[in-house]
Amino acid sequence: MGKVITIDPITRLEGHGKISIMLDDAGDVERAFMQVPELRGFERFCIGRPAEEMPQITSRICGVCPTAHHMAGTVTLDALFKVDPTPEAHAIRELFYNLFMFEDHTIHFYFLGGPDFIVGPQAPGAQRNILGVIDKVGVEIGKKVIMIRKRCRSLMSQIGGKTIHPVLGLPGGVAKPLSKETHAELKLFAQDAIEFAKFTLQAFSDIVLKNKAYVDLILSDAYTHHTNYLGTVDKNQKVNFYQGVQRIVGPTGEIIDEFSAKDYTQHVAEHVEEWSYIKFPFAKKIGWKGFVDGAQSGVMRVGPLARLNVSKGMATPAAHAEYEKMYATLAAKNQIAHQTLAIHYARLVELLYAAERVHELAQNDAICSDNTRNMKMGIPSEGVGIVEAPRGTLLHHYKSDNQGILTGVNLIVATVFNSPSMCMSIEKVAKNVIKKGQVNDGLLNMVEMAFRAYDPCLSCATHSLPGKMPLIVEMVDKNHKPIQTITRDCSGNEHKE
Repeated sequence: MGKVITIDPITRLEGHGKISIMLDDAGDVERAFMQVPELRGFERFCIGRPAEEMPQITSRICGVCPTAHHMAGTVTLDALFKVDPTPEAHAIRELFYNLFMFEDHTIHFYFLGGPDFIVGPQAPGAQRNILGVIDKVGVEIGKKVIMIRKRCRSLMSQIGGKTIHPVLGLPGGVAKPLSKETHAELKLFAQDAIEFAKFTLQAFSDIVLKNKAYVDLILSDAYTHHTNYLGTVDKNQKVNFYQGVQRIVGPTGEIIDEFSAKDYTQHVAEHVEEWSYIKFPFAKKIGWKGFVDGAQSGVMRVGPLARLNVSKGMATPAAHAEYEKMYATLAAKNQIAHQTLAIHYARLVELLYAAERVHELAQNDAICSDNTRNMKMGIPSEGVGIVEAPRGTLLHHYKSDNQGILTGVNLIVATVFNSPSMCMSIEKVAKNVIKKGQVNDGLLNMVEMAFRAYDPCLSCATHSLPGKMPLIVEMVDKNHKPIQTITRDCSGNEHKE
């Protein structure tokens, strides 16, 4: 084994992770790993809590996507307490959730993923950030981005009670209707949000799609994986973030599986590796075949591109036109695109859909109705809820006693679903761009781009299934020479070397 290159911490994501790249004696990449060294124990310390606290507790998992966990927890409580919310409550929830999706997708494009294209994949590291983006596109555009997010977050606070940790969702409904003042403000915002989303798509077209080098990078084999895809579709087989059925399609677009949230254990299973705290889900019908892609692999990707791949389009007109344009641009067969970097493109199509959907829901005066909750609840026992988080399919599964005290919790978040493909993507790009030991900051950023497109949230994703935290302690002397290594595996067994 030759040199080991470590990127620690990896950047522009939620949570903490590192990439280890092992070079052989010739300086070429032999293996590359994405490791998650942090641990979040939410599944364990939620046990014994009243179930109705879950939308509040789980929103604390991550400060970037608390609304996704809040809404997943809320719909799971519906299932747990066997109650169907009122139509008005459904409308308010979906409206609130699409505001969140709009705001989150805006963050990723301009703050996290966009700098790689707007500033450049191999630009100096100090420039690959929001300040570099503003320097490239102009202060006025920067102000536009900040202002649209500010307005969106203000509306989220008015509707949800809080922006970061909302207090909106309740089993059977929501805490309150929209006020007439908020409703009026929402209508004005929705139209501006649509125009902002169209502007952003045009900027992507001008900066990325008209740049042959960028298009070649997106279409390159280094950033391509032929995997399965998982996402939620509505009754018309269109993308929906809030509710629908879960669909898995294969690499050529064939439907492999469809299921409702409550039946997920029959269709999704999880694999565990000792070198990471993250789990690796796979399509149960196919089985775990390792970190490989192709028709025989059980690996599934989730997220914006996956949602578009499993659907028959977008449910709003302008977004659907962009959906058609995206697949034509990528020359995708059967409306299935496999390019990892195309996730950025799909995210902007969804940005427009979220804005249009907010506009549609804002026309419904029922969101100001007091009929916001159905109190006819059953005896709690078990419930599963699924929503589409910005990063992909998010699943909450609760078990409780008949008093609603939790006895079991399982969370499968989007980053967990994407964990196998992120590992595959990092290794494939590393093998393509690092040759004969020649490494620089720009090349390492191209490796990071392989995971950044997924917009991973490692804070949401990490936990140890048996409840024991694996640990490696390396002791070195003052000259950094190893003295002793102590390891603890998932079962709590310690080993000294």
